[in-house]
Amino acid sequence: MKRESFFAILQQPFKKAPFMQPYLRNFWKNILNFNWKFGLFLILIVCVPRFIMVLHANQYADYRFIGLIMLLSFIVPFMFLNKKGMKAIGWNRPKSYTWLCIAFISGCLYAYLLFLLGKSLYQDSYQNWYVYIANSYKIPSDLTIEAKRQMFLIMAGTGMLFSPFGEELYFRGIVHETFVSKFGNRGASIIDSSAFALTHIAHFGLVYLQGGWHFLFIPALIWCLSMYFVSRLFYFFKVKSGAIWGAIICHAAFNLSMIYCIFYQL
Repeated sequence: MKRESFFAILQQPFKKAPFMQPYLRNFWKNILNFNWKFGLFLILIVCVPRFIMVLHANQYADYRFIGLIMLLSFIVPFMFLNKKGMKAIGWNRPKSYTWLCIAFISGCLYAYLLFLLGKSLYQDSYQNWYVYIANSYKIPSDLTIEAKRQMFLIMAGTGMLFSPFGEELYFRGIVHETFVSKFGNRGASIIDSSAFALTHIAHFGLVYLQGGWHFLFIPALIWCLSMYFVSRLFYFFKVKSGAIWGAIICHAAFNLSMIYCIFYQL
């Protein structure tokens, strides 16, 4: 069998589709193949720039473009998918609101347990993932109680909106679905969760400290595995709720709990 080069694989999502692409908008149907190669292309065009932007933001405390990449992640499914495609990724009414409540509680608990793990292993050092992330928030030490509460509400509000919607529609949505036909839902979940986890090494693991970059191997490994398993948790609640909302709500609850720990537990 002739082996395909990496660049040949990247080109294949753009070859004329030999059959109807039922999930794609009409504009894309004769241009793209909705398959795992298209999924790989999506990962590369979004995750790689995002990784670089987050590293830049951590180094220069310039977070202007992070919101844009989250917005792009949110828009991508709507750009490529038709109504049937959006329904296939779970953009529909939930079938179980009970599971949405369980998803919220589970997301909060997961983030708090991750806080306890970091605290027990690394105390208040920069090897603690929450401590490093907290540093990016630039929380003044002399804030009044009311000012701190207001800042918390702003951070929590944005944290519960931007990344849960953008990342879940992207990772657990369109990226996941591109891999299903070849690898099944379980395999697709492993792939989208791995991409999610590796992307988050830019948030913690590869850190900028004292004017230089450092890779904290063991803390990064723990953090990466934690992000992988929370991604699988997001997907679990997508399935149980019958909609992408299960993943979004679990993710939003995780962010809320994480931000609460950063503001009031560190």
